[in-house]
Amino acid sequence: MWPGLEPPYLELFAWLEGRGDKPENLDPAPFRPVMLAHAVEDNDFAGMNPADYIAEWKWDGIRVQAVSGVSDNGDTVVRLYSRSGEDITMSFPDLLPSLRLPGAIDGELLVLRNKRVQSFNVLQQRLNRKSVTPKLTKDYPIHLRAYDLLGDGDEDLRTLPFDERRARLEAFIARLDDPRIDLSPTVTFEDWDGLRAARRDPASAGAGEDADAVEGVMLKRRDAPYVPGRPKGQWWKWKHDPHIIDAVLMYAQRGHGKRSSYYSDYTFGVWTEADGGDQLVPVGKAYFGFTDEELLQIDRFVRRNTTEKFGPVRHVVHEPDQGLVLEVAFEGLQRSPRHKSGVAMRFPRINRLRWDKPPRDADRLETLERMLKAEGQPAEAVAPAID
Repeated sequence: MWPGLEPPYLELFAWLEGRGDKPENLDPAPFRPVMLAHAVEDNDFAGMNPADYIAEWKWDGIRVQAVSGVSDNGDTVVRLYSRSGEDITMSFPDLLPSLRLPGAIDGELLVLRNKRVQSFNVLQQRLNRKSVTPKLTKDYPIHLRAYDLLGDGDEDLRTLPFDERRARLEAFIARLDDPRIDLSPTVTFEDWDGLRAARRDPASAGAGEDADAVEGVMLKRRDAPYVPGRPKGQWWKWKHDPHIIDAVLMYAQRGHGKRSSYYSDYTFGVWTEADGGDQLVPVGKAYFGFTDEELLQIDRFVRRNTTEKFGPVRHVVHEPDQGLVLEVAFEGLQRSPRHKSGVAMRFPRINRLRWDKPPRDADRLETLERMLKAEGQPAEAVAPAID
């Protein structure tokens, strides 16, 4: 509420303390806290009826909220928010003219070239830009794929069930009739096996030429209102199975909060030939995916096998015959000028501890290079990495 009010916020504090009515938000284009999904597990399907859900493709972009409203003086106010509520409007000026109807769209920001969705690595060229040039907007044309409609004019739709909001969204996008904004298609299925087949082969299930930009499916209960946070059982995400490699632990750092006493943040690498022999080069960092028991095991290993200290960072032994191999799961790869390896992982996590495997048997950089080639990545680094 507070961004839409004026100091000293007396009405806001009175409402929060139960001493007054909820104040009126003066912002014509406010952010609405987003609704998030839980990752679905195989055993979850047993308690779910396919008829209760609508399925959509999960696109590999960034989640945004596009809001348009009219101020008291009659001016149209348009804002684009990240899912955390950060105002990112100025980074995407080419999209703003398309948001001419008052409302609030929940959707995915993508780059569209020749009517085809590009990879996340291409989208990265538009992210976090303080200066947006005409060449940038031409080379990386931005697009909004709509998932949900949270507001239509002055009407708040969040309490409506999802199937009603979906129908309102379809009508809203049709009225908007703009090539930069389209509707995320639903996925037709009758049972979970049918949806599993669609998830495995999006190209044959309606995603067509955009299939490479699909990273799974979303399941949304037909009767679900739009609730801030991550309510259990309302929305589910069913992503593609992750890539998995074996990497070697190289560095460790203490965690935060409850993990501040443990070495829980890990940098890991793979082998490559350099200077006449094999050496490890970092390819990613991870700080989750392991159990509490495994955390104690890794912490004990780090403390017993530290060879150097660099402030809060410990250099952990990583020789061909001595070290800890981590099975790492990740969603994808991208070129990275910030890593010596030239690559970085997207959303890596520790999948398993490979106490059984000597470091010399961990994967090589050539394996990741083949993955990048299969995804159509160029040989040179094209975007800053996400560590």
